[in-house]
Amino acid sequence: MTDSFAVNKANWDERAVLHAASPDYGFARYTSDPAHLSTVVRFDRPRLGDITGLRAVHLQCHLGTDTVSLSRLGASMTGLDFSGAALAEARRFAAAAGAEIDFHEANVYDAVSVLGAGRFDLVYTGIGALCWLPSAARWAAVVAGLLRPGGRLFIREGHPMLGTLDDKTDPAVPRYPYFEHTEPLVFDEPGSYVEVHGEQNHTVTHEWAHSVGEIITSLLENGMTLTGFAEHDSVPWNALPGQMACDPAGEWRLKDTPSRLAASYTLQAVKNA
Repeated sequence: MTDSFAVNKANWDERAVLHAASPDYGFARYTSDPAHLSTVVRFDRPRLGDITGLRAVHLQCHLGTDTVSLSRLGASMTGLDFSGAALAEARRFAAAAGAEIDFHEANVYDAVSVLGAGRFDLVYTGIGALCWLPSAARWAAVVAGLLRPGGRLFIREGHPMLGTLDDKTDPAVPRYPYFEHTEPLVFDEPGSYVEVHGEQNHTVTHEWAHSVGEIITSLLENGMTLTGFAEHDSVPWNALPGQMACDPAGEWRLKDTPSRLAASYTLQAVKNA
C-alpha cells in the first residue's frame, strides 16, 4: 500500500524551498513592515476578533506566514507541520520577522500527543489544509483534543464546491468528488499555486474531498458547537486560471458572475464545556 503521507511529504519538502523564494509569498514585506499581515489573515481579521494573549496553534502551518500574522495580532503562537523543510524555512522567516513561534514537526493527526491535550484557546487552520487529510472525523477529534473547554476553532478553507471543478476546462465543470472517499485522488502536476522556479522531482500528490456537511458533523460529534459559518465567492489563489480575476486585496473570483460559485468558507466552532 502506498503511504500517501510520505508521497505528500516528499512533494511539500521540495516545494517548501521553492515557495520560500517565491515573490508571491513575499517574505521581504514582513521584514520591512512589522504590521504586515498575510492575505489570508487580513481577509478574516473582522471575524477573528481580538486574539490578544490567546494560546493558539496553527495546524499545517507550512512556511508560517499566517502563523506570524496571528502572532502580530497578539496571540502566543505554536505552529505544526509534517514537512521539516517547510519548518526550516518557517523558523528562518519568523526570526527575520521578529516573531517568537514554537514550531513542531509532526503529522497533524499526532498533534495532541505531540503538543498536549487541552492546551489551547484557539486552533487555527488556513487555506488548503484539509484536502491533504483522508478523514475529517480524525481531524475534528484532533481539534477538540487540543482545545480547552470553551476554546475556539477558526478555519478558512477552499470550498468543496470549488474542489469538484476541473480547472483544465473553460468553463470549469464538476469532475471530482464532493463527498469524502477512501482512496485518494492522485495528481501528477509540476508547478504550484504560486510562482516557482527550480527543478521539481516529486510532483505526485494524494488528496481527498470533504463535504461541508461531513466537516460540520465531524466537529459536532467531537463535542464542538458551531458558532459561525460564512461562504465567500473568492479564494486567495488563482484556482481556475483564465477564469478568475484578482482584486486589490489579493482575492480571486470568477470574472463572470462570481456569485455562481462558493469558492471558500470561514467556519468557527467552540469546544463544549
